[in-house]
Amino acid sequence: MVETSARLLELLSLLQLKRDWTSSELADRLDVSTRTVRADVGKLRSLGYPVDARPGVGGGYRLAAGTAMPPLLLDDDEAVAVAVGLGAVATQGFGVEETSLTALAKLEQVLPSRLRRRVEAVSEATSAVPGAGPPLDLSVLGAVAAAIRGHERLRFGYTKPGGSTEDRHTEPQRLVTWGPLRYLLAWDLDRDDWRVFRVDRMVPRPPTGARFRPRVLPEDSAVEYVVRRVTKGSWTYRARVLVRAPAAEITAKILIPVDVEVVDASTCRVELGADDPDRLALWLTQLDVDIEVIEGDELAAAFERLATRLRRAASGAQLLCGPDALRTRTTSS
Repeated sequence: MVETSARLLELLSLLQLKRDWTSSELADRLDVSTRTVRADVGKLRSLGYPVDARPGVGGGYRLAAGTAMPPLLLDDDEAVAVAVGLGAVATQGFGVEETSLTALAKLEQVLPSRLRRRVEAVSEATSAVPGAGPPLDLSVLGAVAAAIRGHERLRFGYTKPGGSTEDRHTEPQRLVTWGPLRYLLAWDLDRDDWRVFRVDRMVPRPPTGARFRPRVLPEDSAVEYVVRRVTKGSWTYRARVLVRAPAAEITAKILIPVDVEVVDASTCRVELGADDPDRLALWLTQLDVDIEVIEGDELAAAFERLATRLRRAASGAQLLCGPDALRTRTTSS
């Protein structure tokens, strides 16, 4: 039985390696008769592998596409390439990050230690452009994705923005990618409420093995909920502004979820914030609409500073381009 199983695996590997095989070629490679090849092909078909047969003297076999994805056999180099590729896709924001991570978690679970070291060596030897975001630890991402997929409670150490650390016990629900960052939306068992965690600040503890039933998400869109919690939770300065433009137009221009309240067909109120009121003032000017600050002394002061700088810049341009400046340049030339 062991010899037959090993031969089936070798036959499957051969069929995945080459598009077409004659029965005599397979028999020579496996050191068996063509009759045994036919019997082994029948066993592969019973296991769900779609092996097509060509009739005739030169008849042979090929592995075809089926209705389901059967297991694949990978050699060492292929396994390393797939692991590295899955890790790269998981960091690129293509919309399949979570799926890539769960696939990577499955692969890493069965990778021999020698191949795991090769994958780690590729990661360690690769540098990222500064400012592209915090480095991503694929082992952490993989552990989180595996816990989400398996509906398994997740314990981890977490570094808070101030630098202090604490242990958290959660039911992980969704991973959300926002730019270079990854966020985990989870039910916090100690606080009995939803929480959002930055994955790069997490250090997973050993698996708990405890399962949970997925909860109904707090909103229809996990992405919008996470973005709203992250943005509002990080605001140091808050403000409300009156915008002389329709609410729909402003909502389309502001790509992050903010509270936009309709006043009338041509006016709306917007509540938003930022860590730096000067940057917020500059960003609001890029909406290219008339704005009035309703609440937020810091934002109003920031607009004053911005207006002063712009007036100073305009005055300098007038001095350089005025009649006297032109006459001076003409005389000197």
